[in-house]
Amino acid sequence: MSSLLFVNARLVNEGQCREADLLVKNGRIAAIGADLHSRPATRIIDAAGMLLLPGLIDDQVHFREPGLTHKADLASESRAAVAGGVTSFMDMPNTQPPTLTQAALADKYARAAAVARANYGFYLGASRDNLDVIRALRPNDACGIKVFMGASTGNLLVDDPVVLEQIFAEAPILVATHCEDTPTIQANEAAWRARYGDAVPNDAHPAIRSAEACWRSSSLAVDFARRHATPLHVLHLTTEQELTLFSPAPLVNKHISAEVCVHHLCFDQRDYATLGTLIKCNPAIKRPEDRAALRAAVNDGRLDVIATDHAPHTLAEKAGSYFHAPSGVPLVQDALPALFELVHDGVFDVTTVVTKTSHAVAERFRIRERGYLREGYWADLTLVAPDRPYTVCREAVLSKCGWSPFAGRTLRAQVLMTVVSGEIAYENGRVNDTVRGQRLEFGPTR
Repeated sequence: MSSLLFVNARLVNEGQCREADLLVKNGRIAAIGADLHSRPATRIIDAAGMLLLPGLIDDQVHFREPGLTHKADLASESRAAVAGGVTSFMDMPNTQPPTLTQAALADKYARAAAVARANYGFYLGASRDNLDVIRALRPNDACGIKVFMGASTGNLLVDDPVVLEQIFAEAPILVATHCEDTPTIQANEAAWRARYGDAVPNDAHPAIRSAEACWRSSSLAVDFARRHATPLHVLHLTTEQELTLFSPAPLVNKHISAEVCVHHLCFDQRDYATLGTLIKCNPAIKRPEDRAALRAAVNDGRLDVIATDHAPHTLAEKAGSYFHAPSGVPLVQDALPALFELVHDGVFDVTTVVTKTSHAVAERFRIRERGYLREGYWADLTLVAPDRPYTVCREAVLSKCGWSPFAGRTLRAQVLMTVVSGEIAYENGRVNDTVRGQRLEFGPTR
């Protein structure tokens, strides 16, 4: 394995920005110091004017394999991920078949080992009848147990309070929840159909998948977690009201944590007018006031993690009318530059972005030896030019779906290089398809 020496970089790590050199050997960070120019290395990279970050760890992606590979797969989406500075991902269980057994988990790990350009972990899905599988989980079997408390179908929808409470009481590892109340959503759909028939406008989405639907479900999840001391991570918060459920305490003191996604920080209800179903997602993008509250909660610590919920669909699928267009947005390739837009605008400090996309994810999921720039840790690195604008175009999209919600926008920061476990996986617009990520290792969460 080759060695890399980054010189004159500005390292962003653990709440600080400082100029330093960083040496990578045997896949790990061998040294960090003020002057490592004399150290031997296979390649020296002059990073003057650039930011060197720990690689993003995206704890919520839908790479669609197995079963839905006409729109995405582990190879295509991990290529898009490393192009966006994402060095590790955790994939959701709503594939075909769903990931509800140890055998299904093993199949996904084997698939990823063969093709993934980034490091990888997988969730076990909860269902109405796989409690025995959940009970038998060991900490390193899965990154977490994904519970769809709404917005899913078939056996992955777990909305029976008795079954939910059993899962929260007996889960041996972290529980991650999608919180929307299905009966509330169905009642809202019926009301809008009565008014518009099948021609419901796209901007009705946040009224149909409403703040009330989110609150009813997320408050129930938090109640169960408090009752049973369950390690709970509530995914993709979207409303100002829900934020009252969470504490601004340091993450290390929490057994209940919360997350926000990039698109809920960047878009609001006004954007349906131009983007329509392209930004239809569950939970819905909501009011400008909700977006402002989410941004504030990132800064005050109530929201611990920023993720993408990367969920690609084809443009043909998205071209359907409101009830026929599926929910989900592809984001891994443009997420970090989009977050740098908020840094440029003074919404976040760059150290906050690194904390929420790397450090906090590693801590919450007990990921071993990743998520920081520390000597001895795996060298998962992202080199960013903070002031090198580019315009997002469909021709450059690496996700199999071939589009981005940011298409046509000029973003002011650019990912130049991504290093995965010590190997350059992406550089200046090109993916190194010989690189393979590693299976993430997880420690106990209870």
